[in-house]
Amino acid sequence: MKLSRLFLVLAIGTGLFSACSKDEDTTVVIPPSDGSQLTLNGGGGTGSPNTVYVDFSSDSTATRARASWSLGFYSGSSYRVVLNSFTSMSAVALSKTDINTVNISDTAGISLAIGQGAGTLSMIDDVYGDLTKTVIAEVSATASANHVYLVKPENASAADPATWYKILVTRNGDGYTLQYAKLKETTIKTANIAKDNNYNFTFFSLDNGATVNVEPKKTQWDIAWSYAAYYTATIPYFFSDFVVINQYVGVTAAKVDSNTVSYNNFKADHIAAQTFVSTRDAIGGSWRATTGNGIYKNFYYIVKDANGNYYKLKFVSMGLNDGGTRGYPVIEYKLVKSAS
Repeated sequence: MKLSRLFLVLAIGTGLFSACSKDEDTTVVIPPSDGSQLTLNGGGGTGSPNTVYVDFSSDSTATRARASWSLGFYSGSSYRVVLNSFTSMSAVALSKTDINTVNISDTAGISLAIGQGAGTLSMIDDVYGDLTKTVIAEVSATASANHVYLVKPENASAADPATWYKILVTRNGDGYTLQYAKLKETTIKTANIAKDNNYNFTFFSLDNGATVNVEPKKTQWDIAWSYAAYYTATIPYFFSDFVVINQYVGVTAAKVDSNTVSYNNFKADHIAAQTFVSTRDAIGGSWRATTGNGIYKNFYYIVKDANGNYYKLKFVSMGLNDGGTRGYPVIEYKLVKSAS
């Protein structure tokens, strides 16, 4: 934390503003960070075990085990459920709507193998983050219209359907009811999941049978670095060192070529000329080579956060012949224009 920001926090905590009368507005607005350099704790290696969420305005990160959750239940106005796209999870819909009638025999002719040339894009959620194109259809208000899905977590075997789950999601007031079990299990478990408007999603682990703390509050992160589902040509492909933006609260990003304007010279006046992208992959894997040469040093990004602050972001190292350590990327960012 920068000294100026630290002093402000300490000043508030020690009562330096206590001279204000009770009729005065004593609200103190902490300005957004001017920028920093951070090392993200991905956990090391390719396919790193962690997802790291970054909030530029507070110089903060939140590190989560990327496989700690299975499903995300949307807190917005629609009723959508996402798969954990930071793992190689896959799913397919059945024609059945009664989970109690689903068993191993329903997997005949179905493969949930994915990646390395296997599977189709219909088995993962939309790679651009479009919630109208999730594997699991929008949850209908008519309970009998919702279908059962077969779900294969990353740690399950594509060759052994007994390791897969069957799930059924219905509405429960303003929230959701999830029914689930492994395919050979006869006892169906049930979880009621409420929407929480402070977050984009409420996350649930099928393996642990509980909700999980994953994303920070929706206005408290801008980008997330992780291993993630994407695509090559027309098939699913899983990328290490992938960066997504928090698109659901309006975060956008633009890619800048330093041959046009250098990172150091980029100012607020240059913002209007940039093309901002609002899809999940606005940064994606475009900042680094897949083999050999590490970071593309000639590119950097302008990120507009949910509050309207603009930051310039560059990647310093990621461990492919660039002096860094794989799984512990280093980023640098600086405030270009404050919303205030």
